[in-house]
Amino acid sequence: MVLPQIGRALPTTPWELVLTSSRETKIVLAVLVVFSLVAWYLIVLKWWQFRGLRRHADRFGREIEKAPRLEDAYHAAMRLPSSPYNRLLRAGVQFFSTVKPGTLKETTGAGHAPATLTPSQLEALRMVLAKEIASERDAAARFLPWLATFGSVSPLLGLLGTVLGVMDAFIGIAAGGSGNIAAVAPGVAEALVTTVAGLAVAVPSVMAYNIYVSRLGLFAGELEGFAMEIIGTLAREGRL
Repeated sequence: MVLPQIGRALPTTPWELVLTSSRETKIVLAVLVVFSLVAWYLIVLKWWQFRGLRRHADRFGREIEKAPRLEDAYHAAMRLPSSPYNRLLRAGVQFFSTVKPGTLKETTGAGHAPATLTPSQLEALRMVLAKEIASERDAAARFLPWLATFGSVSPLLGLLGTVLGVMDAFIGIAAGGSGNIAAVAPGVAEALVTTVAGLAVAVPSVMAYNIYVSRLGLFAGELEGFAMEIIGTLAREGRL
């Protein structure tokens, strides 16, 4: 238990509150500091990741717009750095080349009808593209649940530290036999430090989580739209 509040030097700054706090409070604060460091690392990491995805999408879009046919788009995409977009295109083209070997280069002409997919093969193509989209979405969402966890657990952990601090303050007051404000204030102020620390961890974590979930939804929507564009291109070229 802590020493009685009476006779102890009164803290004048938040840092002094931390230094003179109880062992339980320091343990809670240490855990919250670790949470904060990990949360900020993940915030920066995901910002960099989504920034890279945006740059890949813009560059991929510029290159694909120049390609008149699916085969040309495929070769243009394969010259770009690996990204979810060219991996999705590669999955679709490789599936088509597997079910219709050597027919991707065929063009419509006199006596030359392009190879077409059957309805069951088209459905299988949709499943392949959907699987690739799900895989890329899961990769982009990696570590996001941790931000949500920090955002929800940190205030509770801070509240736990506050409750422990208030309990110690009351025990100190009871042991000192005094209930004046000078005896109560230091203990209560010390107890509130963990609440502040918990909120300081939770607020940026929750904000970042909501922002990145929104970006993840946009990213998944772009991939789904591109998958539909692949199927539309096959239809336009008479392959469906």
